[in-house]
Amino acid sequence: MSAVVTEYVIDPEDRARSELYDFLGLLLVKPADNALLKQVSDLQGDETALGRALGLISKVASVTSAETAEREFNALFVGLGRGELLPYASHYLTGFLNEKPLANLRSDMAKRGIGRAQDQREPEDNIASLMEMMAGLIVGRFGTVTSVAEQKQFFQAHIEPWAIHFYSDLEASESSVFYGAVGALGRQFMEIEAEAFGMLPN
Repeated sequence: MSAVVTEYVIDPEDRARSELYDFLGLLLVKPADNALLKQVSDLQGDETALGRALGLISKVASVTSAETAEREFNALFVGLGRGELLPYASHYLTGFLNEKPLANLRSDMAKRGIGRAQDQREPEDNIASLMEMMAGLIVGRFGTVTSVAEQKQFFQAHIEPWAIHFYSDLEASESSVFYGAVGALGRQFMEIEAEAFGMLPN
C-alpha cells in the first residue's frame, strides 16, 4: 500500500499491535528468505497464548530453509493454476474472487486515503495487504492516526469476517510446517483483536 508518513506519539501497546500486523503481512506477501527466517528465529515467546505461538514460529523458523519456505508458500498460495488456499476476503466470503467484499474495501480505502501501491498486482483484499493496512491505520501511516473506534470499524468490516477462518485453514494445512506456525500466530492474534474490539461500545 502507498502511504503518507507522519510522525505521531503512539501508545506502546498500539505500536506493538501495529508491528504484529506488519509482521504477519511481511510473512504472507512472499516466501520468507534466509534473512527473515533468521529474524523470526530470534523471537522470544512467553506463557500467554500469543507468546506460545511466537515461540512456536521461532522454533520452526530455526530449522526451516528459504528453499523449504518457498516450496511451502508456492504449494499454499500459488500451485499449478491455484494454490491450496486463496487468501482473499472475496473468496472466503462469497466463494469467488473480485466480488463485493473487494468493492467495499476499495471504497473504504478511498475514504481513508489508502492508495493501492503501483507495483501491487494482487487484489487489495488479500490477507497480506489487509494486515499492512491495519498496521498503517493504527500508527497513522496513511496521514492520520486512526481512533480505536475506527480501527474496530475497519477490522469488523474487512478482517474479522474471514481472517480467523483463513488463519485456521493455514494452521491446519498438511502441506505446511513453517506457514502452519504462521497460521497459529495469526489465528491467536485475530482472536485477541476480535475479543478486544468486541468489548468496545458500538
